[in-house]
Amino acid sequence: MKVKPGPGERMRIGELARRAGVSTRTLRYYEEQGLLTPRRLPNGYRSYDEDAVEQVRRIRYLLAAGIGTEMAREVLPCVRDDGDALVPECDELVDALAQEEARIGARIAELESARTALASIIAAAGVPA
Repeated sequence: MKVKPGPGERMRIGELARRAGVSTRTLRYYEEQGLLTPRRLPNGYRSYDEDAVEQVRRIRYLLAAGIGTEMAREVLPCVRDDGDALVPECDELVDALAQEEARIGARIAELESARTALASIIAAAGVPA
């Protein structure tokens, strides 16, 4: 049983899913969104190189940061790994990320306001929160 592809070897979707800690369905979704591009074998199977594991990690990091798939597609070519962080390498990317952070901050403020309103309604009903 092969555990890990050697240098220059490729892996199929199940191996990448296992190593990246995601489902094969997730990998197919990333491909549909243009975030991950496998090579296709003559039999139609997807084939990935070793770098795909790190690419999936970068994708997951960006999505967890609240960045949508469309923006992630633009961001991925402009970031590099630096240990546990992604470092932007394009100046315009920093501006776009700052705008996205501001958008998320505004949404958090809206949600906090909604939460406060709900707590007030619950308190008026005499039910402890």
